[in-house]
Amino acid sequence: MGAGSSPCASCKLLRRRCAKDCIFAPYFPPDDPYKFAIVHKIFGASNVSKMLQELPLDQRPDAVNSMVYEASARMRDPVYGCVGAITFLQNQVSRLEMQLAAAQAEILSFQMQQQAASASFPMTQMNQYDQNLVFLSNADSFNSVDGSPEVEDYCSLWS
Repeated sequence: MGAGSSPCASCKLLRRRCAKDCIFAPYFPPDDPYKFAIVHKIFGASNVSKMLQELPLDQRPDAVNSMVYEASARMRDPVYGCVGAITFLQNQVSRLEMQLAAAQAEILSFQMQQQAASASFPMTQMNQYDQNLVFLSNADSFNSVDGSPEVEDYCSLWS
């Protein structure tokens, strides 16, 4: 804090005089009091001060951003905090990967139906067993989806 400027958000909240060498001043500006308030509520000013003092100067901004994020997540979800958000996003990625695999399998099925329709025997007149055999024998030639796990997953649907 310089002469004539307002104290940092932490000193305002803690109602103390902001010194020139205040450890909080560079990271908690006076125009964003909520940033320190949430961190203080979750971690406590003393703990935040200790954490910042233990870190090199170049790592402190990232640490403060991380503490703000973690404190915000803890306020939204007091039980799980960041872990809850991460778990939710991982589950969403898994669901989307499954939807993608299903869509790729459906595309592969349509491609095979088109090839079978252009062949001498239509796919619609074949029984289920014969359709599976045609699919398995032609799976390598239709591996344009790039990635055999999708083909294997699709094959496992038929077995």
